[in-house]
Amino acid sequence: MLVENTAFEKHYRIGELAHMWGLGRETVRRLVKDDPGVIKIRMGRKKAHTVYSVPESAAARIHTRLLNGA
Repeated sequence: MLVENTAFEKHYRIGELAHMWGLGRETVRRLVKDDPGVIKIRMGRKKAHTVYSVPESAAARIHTRLLNGA
């Protein structure tokens, strides 16, 4: 799915995915941070203030990859 097509999908934040998947927030952040479908919103100059918005299709792809041990 192209990034443009994710605009109207449900989007998740790191905390929501961590809760749904039973993982820590930092673990989920590492899983999603380099995925091409994830939107990164920088809040200020520091990387510590980056908000990740994960489209449902990207979350499903990442979770499938996690389950398959890749």
